[in-house]
Formats: sequence, structure tokens, C-alpha cells
Amino acid sequence: MKRTDYISWDEYFMGVAMLSAERSKDNSTQVGACIVNDEKKIVAVGYNGMPRGCDDDEMPWERSAESSLDTKYPFVCHAELNAILNRNAASLNGCTLYVTLFPCNECAKAIIQSGIKRVVYYDNKYAGSESVTASEFMFRKCGIKVEEYQKSDKKITLSM
Repeated sequence: MKRTDYISWDEYFMGVAMLSAERSKDNSTQVGACIVNDEKKIVAVGYNGMPRGCDDDEMPWERSAESSLDTKYPFVCHAELNAILNRNAASLNGCTLYVTLFPCNECAKAIIQSGIKRVVYYDNKYAGSESVTASEFMFRKCGIKVEEYQKSDKKITLSM
């Protein structure tokens, strides 16, 4: 008889996104993303971090400063964009994006342009903001299916 307490596909892929978020060096918000094709194969992962070649120790990580150039915002590459840019597949057409934070409007544009057709998000802590409202609008207009991840009571512990 087979095991019955295994995790679902959504739990598995959101778990990969959550584990990817642990790579982020951002001291306030860690975001992870996992892109999956229709064969349930992972084609990309990403987390929020500085662009390749930028030394994390020499870049600003602050949320506010006198100049925006002394904050992380002009520099950090979001998890969704990192996953899209670092994909291991030629095309993301029809793929599903699992992401730990609802995408901003800039990432929404990249998601739409890449051909991703479904977004599953874990948290929407910026709901109602202009950025999220713009994302929701674009997703609706472009036929992107957006779903909140259905949290379960399961706990998965990793010891390294």
C-alpha cells in the first residue's frame, strides 16, 4: 500500500519557492519563486537579490535613506524576475509561477511577457497598494490565472 501523507504538487512547489527565499540577503523581506511547466517539472527558481556581479557586501540593503540610491530599491532584482531570467528552458509559455509574495507591477509585466499563465502566491502583504492593484489589473486583462496558495497544517522541517 502506498503512503497517503505525501505533500501535494502545490505544497512541493511552494516549498521550493520558500526554500529559495532563504538565499536572499535582504534583511527585511525574503522572497522566493519557482516556475513549473505543465509536466510538473521545475524550469526556474529565483530569490530577491542583487544582480550578478554586484558584491552583496558593497550594495545598500536599507529600506529608507536620504537618497534612494542609498536604498536597495534601485538595485535589487526581484525573485520572479530572477527566475524568469535564469530559466533553464527555452520557453515559459503556459508555465505556473509559485511565489512567496504577490508580484509587483514591474514583475507582472515580465511574467506576462514571458508567457506564464498561472501565478500562485503565498502572501499579499501589500494588497491595495498601487503596485499590486496595477499587477492585478494587468493579470486580469491578459488572462493570467492568479490564486492564493491554500495553506495546510503540514509542517516540513529541514535540518542541514
